[in-house]
Amino acid sequence: MKKYDDISKTVKIDETDKKILNLLTQDGRMSYRKISKKLDVSVGTVHNRVEKLLKSGVIKKFVPVIDHGKLGYKLTTVIGVRVKGGLLRNWEDKTAYHKNVLGIYDVTGEFDAILIAKFEDTNELDKFIKRLLKEPDTQRTYTQTVLNIVKEDFSSTGML
Repeated sequence: MKKYDDISKTVKIDETDKKILNLLTQDGRMSYRKISKKLDVSVGTVHNRVEKLLKSGVIKKFVPVIDHGKLGYKLTTVIGVRVKGGLLRNWEDKTAYHKNVLGIYDVTGEFDAILIAKFEDTNELDKFIKRLLKEPDTQRTYTQTVLNIVKEDFSSTGML
């Protein structure tokens, strides 16, 4: 994954591409043969379309969708962070690789970045926040814990 994605390049896809993406979103291990049967197109067409979607960056990679809760990470947090001026990228480079951080977003408003992170418990969250606050680039944080996850689908094709 590119650290700072170039979103200026819009890729045009047609209905067949959308259908392939929908099927792969449902089952990333679905064979090209099975996709071709479901869509009534050749296996070669499916192969070429998936390769095109990969090369254009529409499909970034194929990965399992992990249920973090089943691995003990039951606490989801949204953390707003204010960083000293001009140091945001440096701070993000250091923070992005922390095992608990699932996403970092540059945002407008009161905070410079929003982190989405998962923790086993509040003790682990506490240690993470205290470590963040010890960093010289961090000015302040604001943490919210998630009570219920209503929707969490970062691979959603519903918007296509």
